[in-house]
Amino acid sequence: MGGAEVRVEVVYATPARQCEKTVTLAHGGTVEGAIRASGLLEEFPEIDLTVNRVGIYGEAVALDSALEDGARIEIYRPLIADPKEARRMRARRGVKKPVRQL
Repeated sequence: MGGAEVRVEVVYATPARQCEKTVTLAHGGTVEGAIRASGLLEEFPEIDLTVNRVGIYGEAVALDSALEDGARIEIYRPLIADPKEARRMRARRGVKKPVRQL
């Protein structure tokens, strides 16, 4: 069993800015608890935890997931367009991805 507290980072980014907050919670704290403690919900009112997905180091997790010390909680913005549909639209217009030169 770990210590009495866990220290985690909570991050959220918009096209204009990235915000990173460090919070300390009691051992057994949850992802949702860390997000609420970070103050990001007040700073970015567009965040809706019933809509926005969250993850730890790029892996989706539930809001009630327990945290480990050093975790990086990421709040994801909803996708503007479906990636598959965006590829179809580029293909219809004849737009190709640039080929990477080695």
